[in-house]
Amino acid sequence: MSEPNEPKAAPHAVRDIDWIMAVLPHRYPILLVDRVLEIEPKKRIVAIKNVTINEEVFLGHFPGKPVFPGVLLIEGMAQAGGLLLLHDLPDREGKLLYFTGIEAAKFRRPVVPGDQVRFEVEVLRLRSSFCKVAGRALVDGELAAEAVLSTAMVDRGGRA
Repeated sequence: MSEPNEPKAAPHAVRDIDWIMAVLPHRYPILLVDRVLEIEPKKRIVAIKNVTINEEVFLGHFPGKPVFPGVLLIEGMAQAGGLLLLHDLPDREGKLLYFTGIEAAKFRRPVVPGDQVRFEVEVLRLRSSFCKVAGRALVDGELAAEAVLSTAMVDRGGRA
């Protein structure tokens, strides 16, 4: 905990979709982060996803009762984590992050069209090419999903 007079490190400013697309290789229909609200490099990120009825996934999940798939909430957490990990990497264009593990995934409430999902991701362990993060997906302050994710950073041109 910091001392009362010690200045608190301010999170980086909001990042828009242009910045997100410059950092992540994902594109429609799998890009699941619309905006970054806060970044503390190598520590935490807060990002949002606006869920609309226009999402292609709702054609089949489920007709007449649209529910955003839990696996896509996990993917959104992973993408937010990817933005955090690649944020200030000087050679990020040459890197990719692969999932290496998902632990303790829990789904607490459905996410439906009209919801805004807030992804909160925090670094638990960071090594040169491996990372473990804790992610949460919230809607209106209510926990929708949570998981611990592990990733490996690889060269984009190389094999896994």
